Amino acid sequence: MAIILINVAAGRAGAEQNAPEPEQYRTEVYRAPVPVTLKGATVVTTDEVIALWKDKSTVFVDVLPHDPKPANLPAGTVWKDKVREDIPGSIWLANVGYGILNKETENYFRKGLESRLGQDKKRRVLFYCMEHCWMSWNAAKRAVEWGYQSVFWYPLGTDGWIAAGQVTQKNEPH
Repeated sequence: MAIILINVAAGRAGAEQNAPEPEQYRTEVYRAPVPVTLKGATVVTTDEVIALWKDKSTVFVDVLPHDPKPANLPAGTVWKDKVREDIPGSIWLANVGYGILNKETENYFRKGLESRLGQDKKRRVLFYCMEHCWMSWNAAKRAVEWGYQSVFWYPLGTDGWIAAGQVTQKNEPH
């Protein structure tokens, strides 16, 4: 199946014109208006994401942060993990969208990508989180810097997906 992507950045819902694309990673206030561009990647609309998802040849990567249950909670403390509903078939690489990654998280990110892409840096990979979330922008930028050549960024994330009436699936971090 051939997929034609039309990348028109101007006027994209969820991507504010007043957020210029920075040279470096975003390292604070991750829930804020995002740029309409990402150098080296293709910014996609919800309709384009739906087409990529139906085609089944693109790896979808959810980068929403996840807080694991803290160690050494006092006895009797109730802990309830937040449920993550994301785009079906996605790999959830939690916490890889921060602007600064420690070596352990960077290795987790690289191995997570390799688990779905192998060594094929030409295969399509799409990063998302939620609307107005810099995590997916950072993760996609990092993939471009690591030499991935078919990087897509979906700035509306699961918010745009759900607003379009698409199904979601409960997921757990990889």
